[in-house]
Amino acid sequence: MSDAGSLLQVRSKIWLEIGGEPVFGQGRDRLLRLIQSTGSINSAAKEMGIPYRKAWSYLDAMEKRLGFPLVNRLKGGTGGGTSSLTPQAETLLQRFDSLQEGFNDLVNRRFLELEF
Repeated sequence: MSDAGSLLQVRSKIWLEIGGEPVFGQGRDRLLRLIQSTGSINSAAKEMGIPYRKAWSYLDAMEKRLGFPLVNRLKGGTGGGTSSLTPQAETLLQRFDSLQEGFNDLVNRRFLELEF
């Protein structure tokens, strides 16, 4: 193959669906991880560059489709509240990491086998 072939790289995305509707993928993974690190849905939304309402709607849709809570929300006073991930959310993140790692390894091996 040409020299350009040696520059080719394979990229893939994986997401989870229920009934054809997306439930979880890289964007929602990032949202949960930012909530985990910042302790705030609002701070996570700001870091992602999305409105708080959109972040909240993502969380609400995920929780409804999955059937379990992902975020513990504690309302606050003037300083605001805090948010933390539920054990189910932490398990979801761990399993998604494992799924992506295995998937990427499989795709990369197949890419090399095909000698692009």
